[in-house]
Amino acid sequence: MRTMKRLVAPIGALVVAGLCLAGSPAMAAQTAAPAVVTGAQQTYLVLYNGNGVSSSSLAAVKALGGTVVNTFPQIGVAVVSSDRADFGSALKGRDKSVSGAAATARLGVQVHNDEDATAADPAPAALAADLTGLQWDMDQIKAPQAHAINPGSPDVVVGDIDTGLDWSHPNLAPNVDFSRSVSCVGGVPNTDPAAWMDDNGHGTHTAGTIAAASTGSGIVGVAPGVKLAGIKAGNADGFFFPEAVVCSFMWAATHGIQVTNNSYFADPWLYNCKNDPEQRAIWEAERRAIKFAQQNGVVVVSAEGNESDDLAHPTQDVTSPDDSTPVTREITNACAVVPVEVPGVIGVTANGYNMVKSYYSSYGVGVADVVAPGGDRRFQIPPATGNGRVLSTWPVALMDATCAVPGPEAGYCWAQGTSMASPHAAGVAALIASTGVTNAAKIASMLQQQADPIACPTDMSNFVNFPSVSNGAPQVCQGGKGNNGFNGGGQVNALTAVGG
Repeated sequence: MRTMKRLVAPIGALVVAGLCLAGSPAMAAQTAAPAVVTGAQQTYLVLYNGNGVSSSSLAAVKALGGTVVNTFPQIGVAVVSSDRADFGSALKGRDKSVSGAAATARLGVQVHNDEDATAADPAPAALAADLTGLQWDMDQIKAPQAHAINPGSPDVVVGDIDTGLDWSHPNLAPNVDFSRSVSCVGGVPNTDPAAWMDDNGHGTHTAGTIAAASTGSGIVGVAPGVKLAGIKAGNADGFFFPEAVVCSFMWAATHGIQVTNNSYFADPWLYNCKNDPEQRAIWEAERRAIKFAQQNGVVVVSAEGNESDDLAHPTQDVTSPDDSTPVTREITNACAVVPVEVPGVIGVTANGYNMVKSYYSSYGVGVADVVAPGGDRRFQIPPATGNGRVLSTWPVALMDATCAVPGPEAGYCWAQGTSMASPHAAGVAALIASTGVTNAAKIASMLQQQADPIACPTDMSNFVNFPSVSNGAPQVCQGGKGNNGFNGGGQVNALTAVGG
């Protein structure tokens, strides 16, 4: 039986306890109004009908005992907190401009690689100072050849919306843009470098793949000449809460960031169903934030997911809510994964050393736009590495037995997942931007058009034992060589991106 392996253990859900009050009719008659039931302090994402947050709406929040944490008037969203158990419904009843109000304390998901990310693999017997010989993934997308032509411009900034990044890492430090880095955990921007330091590891790994600097030691990223902005949306436990995701895209939109990488999905629900009021409010708030970023010149690149799901034909979700007790529920295309299924977002599937889709990678016609190396430890093993994963940077302070690649100067880790594929595509998008292309839609289009087409596999036997985690359906690749559910338009190509 397949179980999902997360990078870190989940934290418990924050529960607001309801009170059942019983009493005699006489007692009820003496009660002039129902008592306000309070519980644990909750954070709410409030969605307004229009793009704006009026002073009267904020007054309504305060009148109900709520506290305004932050507002995003450009998209009609506010972050508020309250200990009132019925705050969401009470606010909607009081303020007719409120479209939805969803508590976010249990609306988070942990970043994770595929189910057996920590299974033992043989490691190289000895590591040289230069680890680039182990980067089969960079060779596969022709990154070294691209670097000889254009390693990326320092005028291009990639925002890695993740768990932060280790700005002290020798391979990252030369490229970190401190002026554009931030923590959005809690929904309020905090530019203190201590706040956006990676305390999970995932963000440092994805950041290294995007833009690790060429220092002669360690690894080299896809675009080693561009700048990195660490945008911390995931906390130490790997949870991405909606207010942090919205804050992150609003930050990217207003701080001159050309590309964002998004190696996560945000919900407690793997699939956000728009026919549920709470889930719809979260979906719409995040959709508005992403659209605002796109309208302000941001290319949004996202991981497809590691559930072997056909996102184009969802029928069941057994994963959600993933921060408490999952329940099986029937779903349709009215339910979608955020951010990968938000319009205009570039969805990235993962492949391995043989350029075949990784066994764990989710996919889908119309959802998968490109494919990039994410690793495959089961079926696609590069001879030089002894395992099929992707090597990248890792915080030294977080090194443990699951990331036993200490390296000569700082930490490095083997990992696999669509989380590892997405930053390859984001790096190539940054290279395209480095050639002088400034229009976000054109960069996204070029990323797909310049990809190397890959046909559906003729041998599907490796996928037989890895059906959809959600509904047990067999993995099926549909479409032709130029566009199919496994590979989208093809594998990203760094060399073509710079005109090679």
